[in-house]
Amino acid sequence: MIEIAAGKKFTENYKEKHTIDAMYGWYRYESRFALPVFNEVGGEIERYNVFNVIMVIRHAKDGKMYLYDIMNIKKKRAPFSSPKTLLSKKPIS
Repeated sequence: MIEIAAGKKFTENYKEKHTIDAMYGWYRYESRFALPVFNEVGGEIERYNVFNVIMVIRHAKDGKMYLYDIMNIKKKRAPFSSPKTLLSKKPIS
């Protein structure tokens, strides 16, 4: 199974304005994903841009969790390799 996020951290809700929409607090997860960069001539993949991010998830009054924000976006360039190779790496922890 492939994980899409790791490093779960919980934070209580301290702001009154989020009393309802984040009643049960906030979670932060570290995640990594890659987007292909295509060359202009043949439309083939020449490399991947790999992004490391922190996802902020709110735990709402209805008990569901919603993506609230994506922060600390760091971009790295990766040489061309098969998508299977990129996905087989473990998530950031």
